[in-house]
Amino acid sequence: MSDEARPSITYAASGVDLDAREAIAKRFGAIARTTHGPQVMGRSGGFAGLFHLGARFRDPVLVATTDGVGTKVLLHATLGTIRLAGHDIVNNNVNDLITVGAEPLFFLDYIATNGLPAAQRVELVEGIAEACRQNGVALIGGETADMPDIYKPGDFDLAGFVVGAVERDGAIDGSTITAGDALVALPSNGPMTNGYSLVREVWALGKGLGDEHDRKVLNERYEELGGTLGEALTAPHPAFWPLLRPALPYVKGVAHITGGGIPGNLPRVLPEGVAGQVDRASWQVPPLFDLIRQTGNVDEAEMFRTFNMGVGMILAVAEADAQAVLDAIPGSWRIGSVVPREDGEAIRGLPRRG
Repeated sequence: MSDEARPSITYAASGVDLDAREAIAKRFGAIARTTHGPQVMGRSGGFAGLFHLGARFRDPVLVATTDGVGTKVLLHATLGTIRLAGHDIVNNNVNDLITVGAEPLFFLDYIATNGLPAAQRVELVEGIAEACRQNGVALIGGETADMPDIYKPGDFDLAGFVVGAVERDGAIDGSTITAGDALVALPSNGPMTNGYSLVREVWALGKGLGDEHDRKVLNERYEELGGTLGEALTAPHPAFWPLLRPALPYVKGVAHITGGGIPGNLPRVLPEGVAGQVDRASWQVPPLFDLIRQTGNVDEAEMFRTFNMGVGMILAVAEADAQAVLDAIPGSWRIGSVVPREDGEAIRGLPRRG
């Protein structure tokens, strides 16, 4: 076929509508500005965001982290709980950042999709902005990438990036943790943003059986959950910063219990020579995890290695400060103690494989 005879091809015909992107970008800017304080410089919609640290910090160290929501986005897409995915991405990242005692300052998002409707894109960014306001964080930029052929029509993926600051002499690194310190836990409200590939395997969600099958499974009600399976599984990742902030002066170490559960995350903040003695009787594992274990015939040790099992964060504090921390954080409880390490084991008291 000659060039003259070939039909004209447009970017929109290939799956990327620039006019629609420009229109929705203006709406994103207005949403982002609802999170801005005087530290945000310039206008939204440029190529980069500007944030002025000001004189609040004496000797600041910048802290950054990035993460995604994982395959939980498939459940949000199926149930239409797009706004909650915005809370997931912000809180997951902020909760990682604050483990070193940093104050979260600003956030950027990355949305990749193929044909996600404009209304749902706006709802997603509104959810991000809501969570940013809850954490006192400015949403200063982001990117929405239309990627036909990489994603199926209607699919989306979500990632985020947060920057904070901490005084150099106030950073929490776990180095002062010693045997005899107390371990204090903050509750989770479900899997948060980890373990969803196992969850989907248990109920065959997103496995090619169709949206009707997935919605039927997710909309089933369970008395022990007090609602539907989908409501329990899409509960947004909690925001721990407003809870943790008042207790920071007492904290020696913070473990965000994400992928790998307690065994994979608490040892990351413990220095050599000490271990975490977890009192398994100190909390009741939420019924959602029991349902996952029973339905999927999942070994208990595997459950603890995959899920947080109801524990969203663990703080290491001096024994003398434990009660003050418990009083400062509603819902927290004493989950164990720091003990001398023996035989190289960093965690004791949890189910073991084999």
